[in-house]
Amino acid sequence: MKETPKERRLATPETILALLLLLLLAGLSVASPEFRRPSNYLGMTRFFIEVGLIALPMTLVIITGGMDLSVGSIVALAAVTLGIAWRDWHLSIWLATALGVLVGAVAGLVNGALIVGFRIPPLIVTLATMAAYRGLAIGISRGDSIGGFPNEFRALGRGFYYLPHGIEVPGQLIYLIVFALLFRLFLARTGTGRQVYAIGLNETGAQYAGVPVGRVKLLIYSLSGAMAGLAGAVLASRMSTATSDLGLLFELDAITACVLGGVSIYGGRGSILGSMLGLCIVGSLKRGLFFLGVEARDQSILIGIVLILAVFVHQVVVPAVRNWRLRLSHSKEGSP
Repeated sequence: MKETPKERRLATPETILALLLLLLLAGLSVASPEFRRPSNYLGMTRFFIEVGLIALPMTLVIITGGMDLSVGSIVALAAVTLGIAWRDWHLSIWLATALGVLVGAVAGLVNGALIVGFRIPPLIVTLATMAAYRGLAIGISRGDSIGGFPNEFRALGRGFYYLPHGIEVPGQLIYLIVFALLFRLFLARTGTGRQVYAIGLNETGAQYAGVPVGRVKLLIYSLSGAMAGLAGAVLASRMSTATSDLGLLFELDAITACVLGGVSIYGGRGSILGSMLGLCIVGSLKRGLFFLGVEARDQSILIGIVLILAVFVHQVVVPAVRNWRLRLSHSKEGSP
């Protein structure tokens, strides 16, 4: 007996994640009166949009079997570059923003060049550049915070769109949705997107098949840096300041969202939709724990437990359930 298309859709990780998200929202709404306020559901997205922008290219990086631990430091580097370019070099705020994103892209390109050119494992390269980029951000800013940004720039991270019945939609949420659609189209509809999966499944086989592995890796690490630079601009706008300590632990939050969303740390499997659902679960859990009065330290412990459980479910439970269903279907086909 074969699975019907409907059964296959119900068994997808994205469907399961969507159900988990609904259960989490329902549980937190019951536990916290503040959480269940209608304005909270859209409003809380403001607090994890920057991580979402980073999680999009991180999905591609992990699908190839890589890792990028430097994105949080690139957020800080891009933000302070933006601030110095505007304050000290007297560039327009939008030209300074573009420069910050460009610096992020170059930082990502350096990561990719080290990984591809010297065949150093991504974990080692990005662990080193995580420290280097953070140190560079501290050095060029001299530890100072840069503020006083113009109102039009602050609207980048604080703006709202108003819907009927007084519903406020954070402007950053629109940016995330647009970029998520673009990344999903890239993975699903382009030859390069298919090559990303091929590299993750079997890099050596992909090379023999003519896939330009080095070029694809350079592209995705550059994208990772550029999106981290954009996240730095949005975060500096939302916080109304650019400092060298922005983006701390963003890389862990982004990786957690991706792994929780079903992106395999071994490469070759994952989706943008899954990562975005994982992001919503992590963001909602953090917001709910905040309303429940759980301290930041304990929140980190709980998020770590969620990550371990996610890896266990995706690597152990899901394959076991699939094997059980296959054996069950084979036994039904062999029965008279």
